[in-house]
Amino acid sequence: MESFNELNISKQLQYAIADLGFEKPTPIQAQSFSVIMSGTDMVGIAQTGTGKTFAYMLPILQDMKFLKQVHPRVMVLVPTRELVLQVVEEIEKFGKYSSIRVLGVYGGTNINNQKEAVAQGTDIIVATPGRLYDLIISRAIQLKSIKKVVIDEVDVMLDLGFRFQLTNILELLPAKRQNIMFSATMTEDVNLFIHDFFVAPATVSVAVSGTPLENITQYTYAVPNFYTKVNLLLHILKDEKVFRKTLVFVPNKKSADMVFDLLDEFFGSEVAVIHSNKTQNYRIRSIENFNAGKTRILVTTDVMARGLDLDQISHVINFDVPNFPENYMHRIGRTGRAEQEGTAILLYTEKEKDAKIAIETLMDLEIEVLDFPAEVEVSERLTFDEQPQVIEINNPNNMEEVGPAFHEKKEKNLKENQGGSYKRIIKQKYKKPKTRGDKNYNKRNKK
Repeated sequence: MESFNELNISKQLQYAIADLGFEKPTPIQAQSFSVIMSGTDMVGIAQTGTGKTFAYMLPILQDMKFLKQVHPRVMVLVPTRELVLQVVEEIEKFGKYSSIRVLGVYGGTNINNQKEAVAQGTDIIVATPGRLYDLIISRAIQLKSIKKVVIDEVDVMLDLGFRFQLTNILELLPAKRQNIMFSATMTEDVNLFIHDFFVAPATVSVAVSGTPLENITQYTYAVPNFYTKVNLLLHILKDEKVFRKTLVFVPNKKSADMVFDLLDEFFGSEVAVIHSNKTQNYRIRSIENFNAGKTRILVTTDVMARGLDLDQISHVINFDVPNFPENYMHRIGRTGRAEQEGTAILLYTEKEKDAKIAIETLMDLEIEVLDFPAEVEVSERLTFDEQPQVIEINNPNNMEEVGPAFHEKKEKNLKENQGGSYKRIIKQKYKKPKTRGDKNYNKRNKK
């Protein structure tokens, strides 16, 4: 498709597209438009950076007429607060020449302020599942007017443990609605989710997820352990001219803090970190500083970087090898955009070798191995997970050979507690305990 004009969209959207400088739709945008406009459920498989937000919002905005009502008609669910802010900003750009109202809600902020904002009325609500569910059960939001539901980055939401909230939200929605879902990877969890809530969905997939991008050069280093990876990272990142804007991917929040603290000693204000335990203001400031070039190194997890609008990345360094090969494609796709050259570097240990091979199998490409620099110190320091497990020599595996857990009771402790002499003697004599105040018992004895 050569132009947005072929989609027969409204003048208001055409003006907004012209202001944004978009000339022709991306493959996912072109293929999604007619499917979403038809009203059928849709599953979109596309990587970050392919224009997914515009892919679902363009047909939704085209189909949305002005209505003066309080309750939202379109619901967009995303995994993180940063994505809420980003999607709201993009929708406002797309709807610049229309009267569409959009509101973003997310956790980590005062829920009462958000309740007041919801009460003012909105057409589109963009939310994280946790905060949206809180607003629903507090009756701040009514779902009876929802006609379209978009679930973006659903694989990340399921990984984050939002299945409970997602399931409950979808079950509370009107039965007659359109479901639209976007995911970068098609895992078993995603398949089950689709089967539970979607009705005969049309699938739109752009490119094979394992196809390596032609303008990304890939290298890998074999590294023995965590702290040697840090030493290599420090050595690599010294070159400010080459590594002018670098994303460093780590597996989890704990690793993110460890790597950041070690890099911070050498690079100071040049390095920043984002993960879900950081405050909202800190996270927003870190992203803004990175985009503005104030910091050149950003340490992040897969979840936090998913879907964020980070442009002109010169290098992506994979501090670990992701468990899912598709996530590696997701990571390196952050660089080499807009026909620019990019570089991806993968650091792997012997334990991660199989995961590296899985990535190469998916891409049908062998990543070039670079020699470990002689000037980089190989650390003997190990993390807790890397330390060898201590095996107790005198702890047999066969539980049947284990002796009794307790010693034999002493003779005085073998006696049975019979309830005291008075109670025992009375019971023997009268067959029943004699209690004071039992008038019926006394009458029977007098007779």
